[in-house]
Amino acid sequence: MLFVRAATLADLDAIAQMARAARPVLHSLPADRDALRTRIEASEASFLADGSAPLEESWLFVLQHGETGALVGTSSLIAAAGYPEPFYAFRNDTLIHASRELHVNRQIHALTMAHELTGMSRLAGFYIDPSLRGGTAAHLISRARMMYVAMHRQRFARQVFSLLLGITDASGVSPFWEAVGRKFFGRDFRDIEIASGGRSRTFIAEVMPAYPLYVPLLPVSAQRVLGEVDPGARLAYDIHLEEGFEPDRYVDIFDAGPVLTAQVDRTASVARNETRVVADAAAAAHGVEYLVASDGQAEGFRCVIATLPPLAHARSVGQAPLDAATRAALGVKPGDTVRCAPVWRRRNAHRRDEADDADDEDTGDMR
Repeated sequence: MLFVRAATLADLDAIAQMARAARPVLHSLPADRDALRTRIEASEASFLADGSAPLEESWLFVLQHGETGALVGTSSLIAAAGYPEPFYAFRNDTLIHASRELHVNRQIHALTMAHELTGMSRLAGFYIDPSLRGGTAAHLISRARMMYVAMHRQRFARQVFSLLLGITDASGVSPFWEAVGRKFFGRDFRDIEIASGGRSRTFIAEVMPAYPLYVPLLPVSAQRVLGEVDPGARLAYDIHLEEGFEPDRYVDIFDAGPVLTAQVDRTASVARNETRVVADAAAAAHGVEYLVASDGQAEGFRCVIATLPPLAHARSVGQAPLDAATRAALGVKPGDTVRCAPVWRRRNAHRRDEADDADDEDTGDMR
């Protein structure tokens, strides 16, 4: 049984090992013990805080094997990106260059430094052991963050975004960085990626171009990777789409990776979230896969993927039949409440439509 929980300082060694294994390097998961210690301590404080608005808070989660105790994944969540400084990204713009005399009217693709993402909530720091990629485990460690958002909605912004890895080669070289970033910083992509610690450092505004970059003037190799996700991040990209994220007009200022955004209240884990009462079950129920989360005082936040009866069948009783192993992973007992959201929004769409047609109760809050 795999489950997600809050990271603690006891996890430092395992998280540091995952950070060293991440390729390409992640600025949101630095392979530095002191930096990771600071982030874990900040996360522990955030879990204990009782916030009522998006502030300078961040949360770090780990994916754990219930049987062995091994940690096999991690992800993080940020209440307000860039707090208290701006969060920088390139915005895709179209500039018009026209001359009536020459009968010229040209639309030119340009990249403009922008900080409109500042203040939005952010998903970051996603890593999962390669042996688990391609299964529901990746959905669990990624989307548990949105389950936490659903349970503490007041602590997060109206919009959320995720910055995915752009194209790099086997040596970690980014074509976009070589064409743009290196010209201004004079250093390797990896060095600046680590130094940035995000995209809100003052030196970014001091060094990066203040005026639009005309894309047609960039090398073809750099133009080709604009907004393209690295093959190693394709799984994360697909998981975000399942959650309800969409590509936006922004790209990363370092490697031109895509920025995906969503209205928080329209994401699958928030819009389709429901409260159910835990019931005893000798074995897994027949139904569909759900993200199931608890936030008890003893165990703190926990999240698993479990098979539950679909909404149309559970609505009358509001129950979540869970076996003993699942209840232990969540730290709950029969009679406790849990929050549930279907894992597969697109895969189960036809099933929900059929259930809605067969049920007279209004389902407006679930769409």
